[in-house]
Amino acid sequence: MISREHSTPQVHSAAWIIQAWISFVVSISATAIGITYLPVDGWIKGYLGMGLAFTVGSTISISKTTRDTHEARKLTARVDEARVEKLLSEHHPLN
Repeated sequence: MISREHSTPQVHSAAWIIQAWISFVVSISATAIGITYLPVDGWIKGYLGMGLAFTVGSTISISKTTRDTHEARKLTARVDEARVEKLLSEHHPLN
């Protein structure tokens, strides 16, 4: 039998989700405003802006990949646990 703690997904509170989105928006906005008002040529601002965009995109990709890998390992562990429990339940030491 699979334990309850492995089958219940972790749910974030509304406050945590709001805080995460606010910090994301503030950090991206502050960096974009900082790039906009830098006293440099436009091509340098463009380069920094593209760097910011690629950094955000790669951060989202790596966090999704990390989450997916973690979820796959949890699923594999649950399947393995179920197999072991089935084998143990079918095995009778006196037979």
